[in-house]
Amino acid sequence: MLEYMKMILQKVSFDKRLFEKELRKAIASLINEEIKILKAWCYEKFGQTYSAILHTCFSSVSIN
Repeated sequence: MLEYMKMILQKVSFDKRLFEKELRKAIASLINEEIKILKAWCYEKFGQTYSAILHTCFSSVSIN
């Protein structure tokens, strides 16, 4: 599921609103370990472009 979510995020990364929507769906559907991996991947891949969205989406998640 994680790899599928990464693929979706890459495909929608051209549109800010769509990217945020899909990121929120990904976070909601993944388990904590996968969210940690997704977070690191997102910041590496999209940190320059969507840092505000990443911060907003991931700050609302409690990852243990």
